[in-house]
Amino acid sequence: MKASPSISNADRSSLPPQRAGIQSVEVGFSLLEVLSTSPGPLMLRDLAAAAGMSAAKAHRYLVSFQRLELVAQDSATTRYALGPAALKLGLAALSRLDSVKLARQLMPALMAQTGQTLALAVWGNQGPTLVHWEESPQAVTVNLRLGDVMPLLSSATGLCFAAFSLPRLTAGGKSPGRLALLVKDELARNQKLARKDVPASLAELTALLEDVRRRGMARAVNTLLPGVAGFCAPVFDADGHLALGMVALGSLATFDPGWDGTVAKPLASAARQLSRDLGFKEA
Repeated sequence: MKASPSISNADRSSLPPQRAGIQSVEVGFSLLEVLSTSPGPLMLRDLAAAAGMSAAKAHRYLVSFQRLELVAQDSATTRYALGPAALKLGLAALSRLDSVKLARQLMPALMAQTGQTLALAVWGNQGPTLVHWEESPQAVTVNLRLGDVMPLLSSATGLCFAAFSLPRLTAGGKSPGRLALLVKDELARNQKLARKDVPASLAELTALLEDVRRRGMARAVNTLLPGVAGFCAPVFDADGHLALGMVALGSLATFDPGWDGTVAKPLASAARQLSRDLGFKEA
């Protein structure tokens, strides 16, 4: 009978030490991980099954997570979703990314140049998500807040992420990935609502995204909120991937929506500078 292989003392000493942990925390985290990747709230049985545990066991964890506000349960549907504490943790982590840190350092000068409300957005599980917000003295009242996910086809932020993150759409709809699925869902909603101010067909969307790429930034006027305009300029990392979007928005009473205007030019310049700081080299 062949002896089973063993690890020598010398080999064993070279292995990283195993640190003691709390297994129940690691097991419970699987529920949070499922909720973070789910497209929507989940029933207990579905959440438990996806996490690989019984419903009774999952429920015990969820009770504690609810007390900590890491998980919230809809009283009407009994479905579970991530709670406000989970959002705070996620935003805190995102705000510590190097790209966000560097972008925040540019905001005061950009605010002085544009006089408009500024924001930063990164890609989250559900779409482009606001992670930083600075209101100008002449701030327009908007129903937006940190953690909000911006629509892909009616906001400058969404159009920027769609244009610079999404592979070229094809007539056969063969572009894979989460972003492509979200775009198609939003297109379907626009068609159902018969909206005329945003793309409602693949052809319209393709033309709009090509225009965004050609101009190097996205613009939305009166489509996200009445009387409000906004720009979003892309920031790329050293690998050429979209790291974040720099956003400026305001009331049309004071906001210059021109492509070469007093908002668009300094915003584009700041985004290009930040891309260079992150190691991006323009072709």
